[in-house]
Amino acid sequence: MVHEIKRNRHPLVNSVLLHDSGEYPKPVAETLRILRREKIEQPVIFVGAGTCGRAAGAMQTIDAIKAYLSDNLIKAPVIEVGCIGLCSAEPIVDVQIPGKNRIAFGNITSNKVASLLDAVFNNTLPDEGALYQYPAPNLLPWEAVLPQTEVPFFKNQRRVVLEQCGIIDPDNIEEYIARGGYRSFVKAIRNYTALDISTMIEESGLRGRGGGGFPTGQKWKIAYNTPADQKYLICNADESDPGAFMDRALIEGDPHRLIEGMGIAAYAIGANQAYIYIRAQYPETMATLEKAISQARDYGLLGANVLDSGFSFFLNIRIGAGAFVCGEETALINSIEGKRGTPQPKPPHPAVKGLFGKPTVVNNVETLANVPAIVRNGPAWFNAIGTETSKGTKVFAVAGKTRHTGLIEVAMGTTLHAIVHDIAGGIKDYKRFKALQIGGPSGACLDESCLSVPVDYEALRREGAMMGSGGLVVMDESTCMVDVAKFFMNFLQNESCGKCIPCREGTRRMLEILDSITRKPQDEARHETLERFKGVMMLEELAEVIRDTSLCGLGQTAPNPVLSTLKYFRQEYEEHIFDRKCTAGVCKGLRTYLIDTDQCTGCTICFRKCPVNAIIGSQRNPHFIVQDKCIGCGICYDSCKFNAIISK
Repeated sequence: MVHEIKRNRHPLVNSVLLHDSGEYPKPVAETLRILRREKIEQPVIFVGAGTCGRAAGAMQTIDAIKAYLSDNLIKAPVIEVGCIGLCSAEPIVDVQIPGKNRIAFGNITSNKVASLLDAVFNNTLPDEGALYQYPAPNLLPWEAVLPQTEVPFFKNQRRVVLEQCGIIDPDNIEEYIARGGYRSFVKAIRNYTALDISTMIEESGLRGRGGGGFPTGQKWKIAYNTPADQKYLICNADESDPGAFMDRALIEGDPHRLIEGMGIAAYAIGANQAYIYIRAQYPETMATLEKAISQARDYGLLGANVLDSGFSFFLNIRIGAGAFVCGEETALINSIEGKRGTPQPKPPHPAVKGLFGKPTVVNNVETLANVPAIVRNGPAWFNAIGTETSKGTKVFAVAGKTRHTGLIEVAMGTTLHAIVHDIAGGIKDYKRFKALQIGGPSGACLDESCLSVPVDYEALRREGAMMGSGGLVVMDESTCMVDVAKFFMNFLQNESCGKCIPCREGTRRMLEILDSITRKPQDEARHETLERFKGVMMLEELAEVIRDTSLCGLGQTAPNPVLSTLKYFRQEYEEHIFDRKCTAGVCKGLRTYLIDTDQCTGCTICFRKCPVNAIIGSQRNPHFIVQDKCIGCGICYDSCKFNAIISK
């Protein structure tokens, strides 16, 4: 088997990855320059074709580009790259012509392709759309176009994990190798012991990026020091938080970084079997990953006795059904084993007894993607980034009401204010900032007073929030925080595995209480007002019981959306409860409907459609709404053809 691997080893592996000298022979150096596109002989077009780009119309843009090239008899490769992070500007098209810097253009839909390429191929710029350029040695710059590092969205970022996303071709392993890829893996398995690597990661200060923040090096050492005839590594790519898309974008943009990180991690814990657990809802992501795994196997970087090192590494994909609870590591392990995805009591922790009863390390995508850079640059480099207790960088998926939405990576210690206002461009449509939800459905909603809080595990925990996997949703003044709490509680209640009573029944009762205060009582004879008020009085106590008695971390953090909104937006709860009013106008059940008698024609449509007979009036005469009967369903508002019904 060893001889077969030697015979089939790719020349680039021999000449680059196994090359110990600091300088490459001239032919190899020239090949690397071409792969890095520092030298091109014909135009090259790059299109952001990740999931976000496809949703914005990137595939139609690609079709238009290919048609343009065919019609004009121009030879130019069209390369589908991942998301650069600026999702709000998709579809993004980069063009590089011989002798000039690569330049990016935003919002290039299919109808804009011809004018864009006409201009660039004639060495000029179109009237609009230029975002930034990538300065490169020996290439001429485009005038009046900022370098990428000077654009506000990127200027305040520190890109380590996302360094090559949206830049390299994710389907080309040679591009990854040409930019330094897999050298850390080869360095680790040839020059270090497994314990050396775990110590290096421990000294770097890397903590789990899945939300818990447990020191990664310590977890690896526990698994390494646990005797067993078989050990496993699992990458948790089951990205289930609403509004989160970090794992998807990273894999679609730079899959080999994850594979390399997993190879180093498997070596460090003494595992030769690894799995990537990913949800079935990510078909494009899986396709990219499968292709990357196949390439790594063909280049001898996966399989038995990798590069004659004595270390074997086998990597497979396992597909999950998309259950939120399977983000919890013991539930994830159950799912891989073919069991129902329910959490298990701890201890024993998976690092001691996990998959098939063997020591298992579960890390998420971002954690593993940090590993190659740490091995390449050393633990001191990574440790110098961030705060005293939170080292390195953190990737966030910024969604919601900001001017720029997308994927960002910032150094630990960056304030939430810098993320919202400096990187994301502030609130769009000149509205006022209201809240920031961080940490996924089990995270917290913070108000404006918390924008000075840094991205730091302990600092966020002191505010009742948590880092989570990286979902970050920004809300403006048009948002109702009670409705937000109800949305997340509904999500968590639906996604509860149902194994433990506090989570299963407690979240259901909390949702009922929230639902009752976002609508008017419908039957006073049944004492709904009294029941509504009593439920509200129990809300905080119920939340604390769920938090203290649930089996797993997901159940323990389930009350966070309610507790945090109660803490920072209590006045909105009081307004809903006592005044039966939603200032944001979001809660339809609390809306007050009035009829403008000057506009009403007496058509009787509203009269006939009202389910509780709260509208009175005669035909061809103005109608009126009896407020004591109105339940605020809004049917009259939706059915009126003369804009005679006013919502307040």
